[in-house]
Amino acid sequence: MLVKVFGSAVFGVEATTITVEVNIDKGVGYHLVGLPDNAIKESSYRIAAALKNNGYHLPVKKITINMAPADLRKEGASYDLTLAIGILAASGQIKSEEVDKYIIMGELSLDGSLQPIKGVLPIAIKAKEEGFKGFFLPKQNVKEAAIVAGLDVYGVENVLEVIDFFEGKRTLEPTIINTRDEFYKTLDFPEFDFAEVRGQESIKRCMEIAAAGGHNIILIGPPGAGKTMIAKRLPSILPPMTLKEALETTKIHSVAGKVKEVGLMNQRPFRNPHHTASSVSLVGGGSYPQPGEISLAHNGVLFLDELPEFKREVLEVMRQPLEDREVTISRARFTITYPSSFMLVASMNPSPSGYFNDPEAPASSSPAEMQRYMSKISGPLLDRIDIHIEVTPVPFEKLSDTQNAESSVDIRKRVTKAREIQSKRFEQFESIHYNAQMSTKQIRQHCALDETSLHLLKTAMERLNLSARAYDRILKVSRTIADLEGNEKVSSNHISEAIQYRSLDREGWLG
Repeated sequence: MLVKVFGSAVFGVEATTITVEVNIDKGVGYHLVGLPDNAIKESSYRIAAALKNNGYHLPVKKITINMAPADLRKEGASYDLTLAIGILAASGQIKSEEVDKYIIMGELSLDGSLQPIKGVLPIAIKAKEEGFKGFFLPKQNVKEAAIVAGLDVYGVENVLEVIDFFEGKRTLEPTIINTRDEFYKTLDFPEFDFAEVRGQESIKRCMEIAAAGGHNIILIGPPGAGKTMIAKRLPSILPPMTLKEALETTKIHSVAGKVKEVGLMNQRPFRNPHHTASSVSLVGGGSYPQPGEISLAHNGVLFLDELPEFKREVLEVMRQPLEDREVTISRARFTITYPSSFMLVASMNPSPSGYFNDPEAPASSSPAEMQRYMSKISGPLLDRIDIHIEVTPVPFEKLSDTQNAESSVDIRKRVTKAREIQSKRFEQFESIHYNAQMSTKQIRQHCALDETSLHLLKTAMERLNLSARAYDRILKVSRTIADLEGNEKVSSNHISEAIQYRSLDREGWLG
């Protein structure tokens, strides 16, 4: 008897429906075809034990299973449940009329219980698109899949629950989640708050500008100046995610298997990879490509602490994703694109010892050591960072001040207001939402300068020997400063403030 059941494979952040055809005939043997990997080939042992321990059996006949499309590589143990139900239906142990109306996925333990799987959200979205009635999956993943309205999502703990459902012995209740209620849970109490930061008013101002325009930023300062502490508080002042952004972000984390019981992510991700990270772990890849740190930071913040400690080749692979806001991983048989629209926040000491130009420093570095240290970060990468700011240690008077500073919630209100101005400005563009994403054409259109501002910028360009890309960055940042003030036009004071935020371009900085 031939039976068709359905599973799903995830490539990039999209799912493809897999038709599992099970044919049972006279003879003996177990033949699995359709480019399965080793984990799928080993499934027969898990299925046999799981069925036996639940009062069913693997037929002693010739079992042929085809996973179509046959030219698409399938991987992982998440097809165990699909294959088990297919074998039971084809051997007549359960009724087969309804099995082809559902997507069935899950990894089996030997006792028949189910283990969580990856990529549930893209699978659920695809199942709804293709008109499937429902989706059976492990209970641990049910919140993630239930985000998709209009699809019956059944979270099960054991293979027996699925068997009994098709046999009509058990009724299962689909999990229903009100996505909007889940999404709009209060965010007014961030874990890290700018109210806890003493002093550093100019740095807070920089972070506010960076958040308002989605600008990349680098913090340069000695150890203990508060670079990491400030960076960790950046997500608390970013505007809340839209429902579309939340779905995009959850999709990527789902593919990487990092969502589990959270359901829809309503907080912007903050990723902080260690400086020993490889280029593959940062941009994604591997023999079965997985999203890297820059994709997991999509719609959020990627924080690279101690930037010069990262290997140079690791930093260089970020240049293209920073510009294009997506990363493409190419293999011989396929190409996968992951979105990677993130804010880069980097921090670094100004010298190997950490104390540059400090007369009271416990250790100092020679100009040659300084040059070698700074050369780890290439000019093109620095060019892609809009704001460079020096962080100085906080004096004791400020540290001992008991008065609370401005809270993240108050700063976020100003940032959100500035982002709303930008959303309105770029509403006709699908891929542009804030100032940092502006193309050269849009910069010319929205950052028109008067005579004074033009002269000021020309002088700065000549004195600091800035590149054309740095020129564009200054205009983008000045546009954001104007938006924060609610001004339609960019004026000379906006330009002069933006020029201050190019510390690493200044002559003699390494002097």
